[in-house]
Amino acid sequence: MVCGPAGLSAAWAGDADGTYTAQPSGQSSSGQSSSSPPSLPVYLHQLTDIGGLRTQLEKQGLTFTFSYFGDTFYNPLGGVKQGPGYDGRFGIIMDGDLEKLVGWSGGKVHASVHSIFGSLYSTNNLDNLMLVSNIEATPTVRLFNLWFEQSLTSKISLKLGQFTAAQEFIVSKNADLFMNSTFGWPMLNTQNLPSGGPNYPEAALGARLQVTFNDQFLMRAAIFDGDPAGSGSNNPISTDKYGVAFRVNDPPFMIAEMVFGYGGARLIGAQQNPNQEGNGLPAADEEGPRLATKPTDLPGVIKVGAWYNAGTFPLQDFTQSGVMPPQVRGDAAVYGVFEQTLWRMPGSPNRALGFVARGVAAPSDRSEFDRYVDTGLTFRGALAWRPDDVVGLAFAYGHISPAAAADDRALAAQLGIPIPIRDYEAALELTYRYEIAEDWAIQPDIQYIFHPGSNIANPANQNLTPIPNAWVLGVRTALEF
Repeated sequence: MVCGPAGLSAAWAGDADGTYTAQPSGQSSSGQSSSSPPSLPVYLHQLTDIGGLRTQLEKQGLTFTFSYFGDTFYNPLGGVKQGPGYDGRFGIIMDGDLEKLVGWSGGKVHASVHSIFGSLYSTNNLDNLMLVSNIEATPTVRLFNLWFEQSLTSKISLKLGQFTAAQEFIVSKNADLFMNSTFGWPMLNTQNLPSGGPNYPEAALGARLQVTFNDQFLMRAAIFDGDPAGSGSNNPISTDKYGVAFRVNDPPFMIAEMVFGYGGARLIGAQQNPNQEGNGLPAADEEGPRLATKPTDLPGVIKVGAWYNAGTFPLQDFTQSGVMPPQVRGDAAVYGVFEQTLWRMPGSPNRALGFVARGVAAPSDRSEFDRYVDTGLTFRGALAWRPDDVVGLAFAYGHISPAAAADDRALAAQLGIPIPIRDYEAALELTYRYEIAEDWAIQPDIQYIFHPGSNIANPANQNLTPIPNAWVLGVRTALEF
């Protein structure tokens, strides 16, 4: 099973929203022979197969997967303070094939529990919004996913239960390589929606319908409870520490998107977002050499969608209206995702250069952020002797709405002091995922954070100057067994 948080390489762009190809029996993705000493993931899998129970359960249709992420960071310059930090997560993931288990055709179940730990690095060192680690969350042990999915026909599926919109909507396989959280569920969504929306670490009760018209076109739509953790805190875990709130009475959050594939891309099944469940390790491109026969076969994917939350939202420019901001009904956004494989190595189609660009727009009067864009390049197999490694460079930018900035200026005028005016936050990331073995990788990472907190005052000093831009050095260990 390969489904991971650091994401997918450019070579997978031809399999966007698709399935993964298993390696030949007795061989790892790096060509390791089964006669070689077992890698750490293989050894841990054997160690957890007590009395052959795990193997027996898999034969009966019940599969368990364990995942571990450990992110170590240090910011030599900038931020609220400098120093080291660490964020980690251990996950237990269960998948059940109901046809094998109980003879229920077309049904499957999925559940996951996360043990989240660490120093909350972005929160404590940077005070930024685009978290440098996409696994950072308040330490706890919590239920994440708990859902049932039924294939109604060969082309229509329905999912019910607790899950996230960020596992299927707005996501990009190329962007998933990166460690910064904004390249998963865009920062505009986390800042504008209650509890950050249905997104890690807070899944929500909901339903998703997907219709696959053909290999090149599908549509999906979902409805969730609109405030997964409930009001009372900006930190969802503080109000739903164990992930069992199961809220159903809040105004709904709705999201829908259309997905178009071309140039050989095949849209098969529903993609789970690696940021939430797996380990982000590369798999062979199932389309193989066929995608490299001519330049016009280079695959691409276009996604167009929108979301709407029917709850109430404060107007952003409210300083002159009194202490309590006026409330308005509903917030929304439209978005687009474009992914393209730009080039494949002749004779080695899994070595490829991919491109991604995403954009989100929301109304200015009720949204803290009204514009968001990100873009990136990923290159799998840039080094001939490391064909499964992936290198990537990406940039993200979130723009404070004019109404929110106007409110800051009005507050500064009332106070008579030059407080910082919020304007934008941006992140630049360079990363390299080094595959040690199948399902085991180390990922050195460099990030530069522009205007942490979108140019807010630095809480570490009294002179109301903004938090300085920050350099962040990091390394991730990702393991699945």
